[in-house]
Amino acid sequence: MKSPSEVIMELAAHRSRLQNLVAGKWVDGVGYRTLVNPLTGERLLEYPDTSVDDMDPFLAGLRSCPKSGLHNPFKNVGRYVMLGQVSFRAAAFLDDEEIADYFAKLVQSVMPKSYKQAMGEVVVVRQFLKNFGGDRVRFLARGTIDPGDHEGQQPQHFPWPYGPVMIIPPFNFPLEIPGLQLMGALYMGNRPLVKAQSKTGVVIEQFIRLLEICGLSLSDLDLIHCGGATMERLIHFARNDVRLVQFTGSSTTAEKLAQMLHGKIRIEDAGFDWKIIGPDVLLEQLDHLAWQCDQDAYAASKQKCSAQSLLFLPDNLDGSVERFYERLRDRASRRNLADLTNGPVLTWTTDQMLDHVKRLLDIPGAKLLFGGEPLVGHRIPKCYGAIQPTAVFVPLHEIVANSDHCKLATTEVFGPVQVITTYDQSNLALVLQVCEHMENHLTAAVVSNDSVFTNHILGATVNGTTYAGIKARTTGAPQNHWFGPCGDPRGAGIGTPEAIILTWSAPRCIIRDVGPIDTSATLIQS
Repeated sequence: MKSPSEVIMELAAHRSRLQNLVAGKWVDGVGYRTLVNPLTGERLLEYPDTSVDDMDPFLAGLRSCPKSGLHNPFKNVGRYVMLGQVSFRAAAFLDDEEIADYFAKLVQSVMPKSYKQAMGEVVVVRQFLKNFGGDRVRFLARGTIDPGDHEGQQPQHFPWPYGPVMIIPPFNFPLEIPGLQLMGALYMGNRPLVKAQSKTGVVIEQFIRLLEICGLSLSDLDLIHCGGATMERLIHFARNDVRLVQFTGSSTTAEKLAQMLHGKIRIEDAGFDWKIIGPDVLLEQLDHLAWQCDQDAYAASKQKCSAQSLLFLPDNLDGSVERFYERLRDRASRRNLADLTNGPVLTWTTDQMLDHVKRLLDIPGAKLLFGGEPLVGHRIPKCYGAIQPTAVFVPLHEIVANSDHCKLATTEVFGPVQVITTYDQSNLALVLQVCEHMENHLTAAVVSNDSVFTNHILGATVNGTTYAGIKARTTGAPQNHWFGPCGDPRGAGIGTPEAIILTWSAPRCIIRDVGPIDTSATLIQS
């Protein structure tokens, strides 16, 4: 087994000029594009600019995998053991401080966020791999047996692979999301084609190279670096061959893919996530609430699909709402570029975010609580965004009464902007009305120890990952619980055995019927 230093040297040798993986080999692109450093605008690396003319080998890779997958409970069962061993070795490498630090800083280089946030991705992936080291992979394919309706009959139920699949991950968690979805797809017997996200694709390529060092055969998957237009054409040509596409990202893109693929898709799409603070919250808990709300709304510059976007505060906190604002403002003001607790926004420009804030402030009764200004004294390219952590108060009755205001107040900004409003017990129904209006239901939080209040909110909402209790948050680590949307039959999960089985397998029932045949019975034509 290679030493950590040898592993890092091998990985670093391929870090500045990326390659596609196809037909079991790493290959250079026909053309290349330059990725600039999102903090300085200087050249960072080159990645293949794969075109439509270069897609035939990737189509062949999809077609090389049968619908029954690379393995299943009746075929190539040794692969379950092999993948458990690969996971064990990869977890051991990521447990090494030097290698963990390498991947954390790699994440930071393309998706600038604090070291703690970047290391959080490494920890999640490491724990996930530990969870599935050894025999846990084979247990994912565990079936059930029911009694038949006559002697000799035995229905057997198994989770079955789809075979040729695609994974299209987002930029904001360049190690965690593609890493967990890739392993889940492989565990269940599928052969995935992974689309590297252009801004952050170096991370998943390096992770695959680590898996190669750990014993994974490169013929088990393909990796493509390309733009969105090329990927759209690839999906178009492969739509009859690919059995499932797992997509994480924009809801607009998700709907477009769903139509192209006639529904053969699992989605973890946009998450305009809400948090309701209950009226039982005590004044001495405001410091913790402010800390958690700051973490949920502004960590990683709010470039999380689980980030807090709409905060409901009770207006009967004995005059403590203003003190909460002060504490939250103080927390947010400590964020800066120096330690990347605030940083560049990769999908919204500064002007786009400030224009959105301006339109929020045009709503009657709205006011700026803090922020609302661009960052200064930096070299972040203009194609990215850079603003102060921002909070805008919008009256609840204005959100509910005007559909345009509601749409604006519930538009997800993938940058450090959140909306805050207040409610009282008499208009709690309006809070639930806003939650019902939202289209995407990923994460949410009910901050209360009042079980009657909490159960009322939980019973009237559908968010797939919902935290409840005095320490409730909207952001968390998905290797120890289900993470995914609810209320959409196409919803994809991540992290847990249940999420892997739901996302990456389909149910198959095999009814064994071995007799005996009753030769004395009279066969009646029906």
